[in-house]
Amino acid sequence: MGSKTKIGDDYSLSRVPMSARQSLWSITIVRVGALATISQFILGASLGYGMTFWQAFWATMFGSIILQVISFLLGYAGAREGLSTSLLSRWTGFGRYGSSIIGGVIAVSCIGWFGVQNSVFAEGLVQATGGKLSLPVAATLTGLSITVLVIFGFKLLSITATIAVPAFLLAVSFGIYNLLSGHSIPDLISTAPAGEALTMGAAATMVAGGFIIGAVITPDFSRFAKSGKDVFWMSTIGVLIGELGINMIAVLMALAARTNDVVSIMVQTSGWLGALVVVLSTVKINNLNLYSSSLGFTNIFDSVFKIKLNRGMVTLVIGIIGTVLSVLGILDHFVSFLVFLGVLVPPIAGIIVVEYFILKTNRKILDETRKNGTLPSNVEKMHPITIIAWASGFAAGYMITVGIPSINSLLVSGVVYYLGALMIKKGKNKKEINGKIA
Repeated sequence: MGSKTKIGDDYSLSRVPMSARQSLWSITIVRVGALATISQFILGASLGYGMTFWQAFWATMFGSIILQVISFLLGYAGAREGLSTSLLSRWTGFGRYGSSIIGGVIAVSCIGWFGVQNSVFAEGLVQATGGKLSLPVAATLTGLSITVLVIFGFKLLSITATIAVPAFLLAVSFGIYNLLSGHSIPDLISTAPAGEALTMGAAATMVAGGFIIGAVITPDFSRFAKSGKDVFWMSTIGVLIGELGINMIAVLMALAARTNDVVSIMVQTSGWLGALVVVLSTVKINNLNLYSSSLGFTNIFDSVFKIKLNRGMVTLVIGIIGTVLSVLGILDHFVSFLVFLGVLVPPIAGIIVVEYFILKTNRKILDETRKNGTLPSNVEKMHPITIIAWASGFAAGYMITVGIPSINSLLVSGVVYYLGALMIKKGKNKKEINGKIA
């Protein structure tokens, strides 16, 4: 296939050709933007409220290493094949219908969070304008502006992140300075936490679980990377700045303020800059929510109905729907449902990693078609073992109380899928041998 694609389509149902791959800076700034958010400050402050500085540091390191490994493995597969998570899954265990389910879970989850985050974005805009805009008007403006940006694909996401990420970090720095001025950093590092103690396991769970969905959808963006080395640096720099850096600053802020509500204090004491922090934080993550949702929906229509929709048009439709829902204020009632959908995502990573890197069932045909820039014409519907492995991982995430739930679900799904695939392979070999003897 050539490198040409319709405006807004962004190679949603094909491989991203090498001619369309982006620089290390372009993919890394998008990744940092996904991690360096207000929610990350809230997470870090929660650690600092229940742990000492060094306890929080090691908890963050442990959780970050887990995220780094998952992000790199999936991101490497996405970059090597030039495919998004939902499209890649067709040839990594899930088949045509399984990939449509993945696309549906990611699409509905991301568009739901798009609407929820759009409300936060709008509230920040209302505050920044001193109340001159009403919340419904602000929500309409913010939702539609994000939609227009995302229609034009990854390249514009990177340009937006190049502006928003440094501006966000500068605005945040002002709030951090206000909160930490007058405090000695060495004293804060040795200060006991103000809140109820957090265990290392619980803290690492918060860190790893907080971005596990982002790790699983890494291929949506890493498919634009030029090499596996670029994927490594993209994920590493993202973790160092967005996880370790932001978390540890927030820990110091919590130790200084003696509260876990440091974001409210930072925003309230920073005036319009505080409102700008909220706006910049939300615009970065909401771009990605809508982008991944559009990829999921295009995959559903292609895999189930064999209808190839333009991703740009899909973005316009779902962006309007998400904006309307946020204006009506009904999405807040569905947050628990969105969290439930999120539990379905980690097992996907376990199955894809085992299939792509260990079993390699479709690696030969993927390698052959990659040379021509095409996709394999043969796609399985969905193997029962995949359903069993996915369900097992989902159950493990809910029922196993030891360790990190999202990682438990990922590991269990991967192990069950691997063992099931070996049993099926052994059964096929036995039948072939018996057939030859007969």
